[in-house]
Formats: sequence, C-alpha cells, structure tokens
Amino acid sequence: MSSYLAQEVHLARRHEEILSQRSELLQQMETYLGDKKTKKTWQTQAADAAHKRNAALLNDIEAAEKKLQERVYLLPHPDTVKLETLYWASIKEALPKWEQFLLGRAEVPIGFKKMKTTKQNISPAEEDSQK
Repeated sequence: MSSYLAQEVHLARRHEEILSQRSELLQQMETYLGDKKTKKTWQTQAADAAHKRNAALLNDIEAAEKKLQERVYLLPHPDTVKLETLYWASIKEALPKWEQFLLGRAEVPIGFKKMKTTKQNISPAEEDSQK
C-alpha cells in the first residue's frame, strides 16, 4: 500500500507542476496577444496618419499644379514679350520726334509724309459723310 501512496503523492506533485506550467503559459500567451494587439493598433494608427498625410500632400501637389497651369495661360508667349519690348523701345525712340507734332506745335516730322485724301482712298460710306 505504501507504494500506492508514494505513487499518489508523486502524481499529485506532477499534477501541480503541470497546472503551474499551464498557468504560466496562459499568462505568457495573454501577454503576447496583448502586445500583438497593441502593436497592430499602433500600426493601424500609423498607417491612417500616413494615409492622411499622403492625401494632404497629394491635394497640395494638385493645387500647385493647377496654379502653375493657370500661370502658363496668363503669361504671354516669349515672342510676344520680345515684340512688345521692341515696340515700346521704338516708341520711346520716336517720341521726341513726334512730341511737338502731337502737341500741335509743329508739322509732321521729317521722313514721314502726309497722306493726301483722294477719292481712291475714300470709301463710298466716307464720301457720303463728307458731302
């Protein structure tokens, strides 16, 4: 009988060791799952923040692109700018010659002829108005 009792005591100790290990493993598993859930939550939040940031950047880029396209249409062609610059330079150069004439103090500058009004230059509508 004593062998049964010794065996029973041995089995009871082994049973308690197994329960202790089981409890420890359950606690480790809960900790692991909690950490995993926390990590997943953090990753989800980081992904959402990155998505919002990317969307804002995309909107900013699209707005900048739109402004640049509008600017392109507002700016005249370089050839037009060059012609305007040359035109105003020629006006500034010729202005002193024409200034007295434009003020009504002198005749047409030398090198420019007055256009004589002839019947060939006048259209029929203008002829009626002259009569």
